[in-house]
Amino acid sequence: MGKQQIIYYSDELNDEFSKIKITPKQIDGNWDYGGDLKWSILSFFWYKMVFRPIAQFIFKFILHHKIVNRQVLKPFKHKAYFMYANHTNTACDPFIPSMVMFPSHPFVIIHPNNVSMPVLGHIIPYLGGLPLPDNLEATKNFIDIIKLRISQNHPIMIYPEAHIWPYYTKIRPFLDLSFRYPVQYDAPVFCFTNTYQKQKMSKKPHIVTYVDGPFYADKTLSSKEQKTDLRNRVYDVMTERAKNNNVEIIKYIKVERKK
Repeated sequence: MGKQQIIYYSDELNDEFSKIKITPKQIDGNWDYGGDLKWSILSFFWYKMVFRPIAQFIFKFILHHKIVNRQVLKPFKHKAYFMYANHTNTACDPFIPSMVMFPSHPFVIIHPNNVSMPVLGHIIPYLGGLPLPDNLEATKNFIDIIKLRISQNHPIMIYPEAHIWPYYTKIRPFLDLSFRYPVQYDAPVFCFTNTYQKQKMSKKPHIVTYVDGPFYADKTLSSKEQKTDLRNRVYDVMTERAKNNNVEIIKYIKVERKK
């Protein structure tokens, strides 16, 4: 490892440190979220025949990715649930959900930037990317596709921190907004926490992913309280898991925002 990089931040909820700068597409009522036969065939090809085998080879033999406690997902194989995770790696975060949730095919709620990239942006929807809508008509379509994928027993992946902070070793205080989905669909919740740890046989750190759950909404609470309670339980578990980081590739230092 070389000299440690330092990043200064002021807003844990809104600061973005991804180096990829893209002008996002407008996700309106004309956006095709898929679901028909043609889309399903293309999705099978790109996800099962191309994406998944390449990801598995890279993560297992090159990156030496390790997953801890994945057995908690075994009773939920081919069942619908919502998965939450920290967002700390531009290159790896698109791949890790498929590693963790195999053999299920997760669908990932993403920023429109992800489908706005040249070439790859056209493939990402077939891999399971569901871009957030920009208007009411698109929102209806977005809600419909979430409902469809849940009915098909697909897991839904959400990065509640929203913005990428490369190699960040703590959990940012994400909002409870996205936890309305498991409350609405009465679905179980899981989370995974990516950590950066030293390797015995290499100077390069590797990603160790911890899986936790299931968490269920507390039906004795109101709907608003249920999503807050779910958020808090997931956040607390992820915060505890994040303590397993033992490599700090980038140091983040908080500064006061200029007025």
